[in-house]
Amino acid sequence: MAFHWISLDTASSSDGPPLVAVAGQSNAVRDTGRHRHARGQLLGAQKGLLSVGVGSDRWVVPATHAVWVPPGIDHELRSHGPFNGWSLYVAAAHCEELPAQACVLEISGLLYEATARAASWQGGGLGDVELRLASVILDEIRTSPQAELGLPMPHDARLQKIAQALSDQPGDTRHMEAWADWVGVAPRTLTRRFVAETGFTFTAWRQRVRLLKALEWLADGRAVTAVALDLGHDNVSAFIALFRRTFGVTPGHYQSLMR
Repeated sequence: MAFHWISLDTASSSDGPPLVAVAGQSNAVRDTGRHRHARGQLLGAQKGLLSVGVGSDRWVVPATHAVWVPPGIDHELRSHGPFNGWSLYVAAAHCEELPAQACVLEISGLLYEATARAASWQGGGLGDVELRLASVILDEIRTSPQAELGLPMPHDARLQKIAQALSDQPGDTRHMEAWADWVGVAPRTLTRRFVAETGFTFTAWRQRVRLLKALEWLADGRAVTAVALDLGHDNVSAFIALFRRTFGVTPGHYQSLMR
């Protein structure tokens, strides 16, 4: 399957066809910095791993999912090593029935294959066949299930210090009381504010950051057992089961998708 990048000026314009598909591969890290588009964007990776930031949310996106960003929303993208990436840019007029907020979507085989076909289109105009396929793609985006893969960051400076430390060292097994003491906050206050500012309990937030770090490490080729143990899991089987419940595939199957 051949992929080709086209001009992002064309892809980001509010004029032109209802959607524009682009795809390509890179052996270098891609880091876009904060930017926005006049069009909505659905972006993902065929192989490799992407981190996408929208506001205070951060998503690490495996090849089985993609991030939807509505028109005019600031966002940033960073790849983790070599990747094959793709994006759909949807004209604002066709985004009314699509998600109003940035989110992660599960990608069906139909949507992926239709996007690959759209990426091969040449020129700005779409014929009847292309318009019918564009309609299918829009329907697939509209009906794709949303996945809870985001990692909201807390706003409180003390909680941010804990969140950053866990992001850097997710295998740190200190109990919540020890973390609270480390930043000089009462455990009850820490518990209450974590839920208020992130929507997660402290324990659930730490579990999420570990799962997202697992995606990065598995994509780098680290062994499943090593990943589980380095993330603080005593039971490798329990880690595998948790990973499968969250992402729909086992860690081993996920690694095969990254190759």
